[in-house]
Amino acid sequence: MEINYSPEKIEFEKELNKIDTLALSFCSILNEVKIQYVIISGYVAILFGRNRASEDIDMFIEEMPYPMFENMWNTLTKEFECINVSTSEEAYKEYLKQGIAIRFSPKDQYVPNIEMKFPANDLDKLALKKKIPTRVNGKLTFIAPLEPQIIFKLYLGSEKDLEDARYLYTLFKEKLDKKMLNEMFRKLKIDERYKEYIR
Repeated sequence: MEINYSPEKIEFEKELNKIDTLALSFCSILNEVKIQYVIISGYVAILFGRNRASEDIDMFIEEMPYPMFENMWNTLTKEFECINVSTSEEAYKEYLKQGIAIRFSPKDQYVPNIEMKFPANDLDKLALKKKIPTRVNGKLTFIAPLEPQIIFKLYLGSEKDLEDARYLYTLFKEKLDKKMLNEMFRKLKIDERYKEYIR
């Protein structure tokens, strides 16, 4: 898989799997209704070819007024079903505004699904602000910058997270901001983990 990478955009082609198809289909609707979003966490590694199972795709969407959310909800629910809440008002007021994720899946399946939240802190907002346009087989989505993804996964430290971090680092090591990575590894006191699992 040849990946055309820059900090401003990423383009590549791949044979799509089930979770890729879900992600790109869902994101095409968000693009259509002009909602700002960013894909984060484990699916980022899967998107770039890491071969592991996942039951969900995590994303942040911009915090928005209710009428804007309702329009997004009405458009999404033509093709997708929210599997943990039944109305747009409840989803907005009782879930998203309270920091709780809502989940969407195609109407004929529950797994994999999309987990959607509003940004909860400055780091979440930064991921949304600094998102990278990524075209997969010509279809547009947006992912979080790779350096924070690697740092976050390494910080979490589970076997799955460490392997995600290692995969992304190895795939993009010539393109990454190594100075920023090293500073964050030291700040978070995960230098030794970096040396053991990544470098």
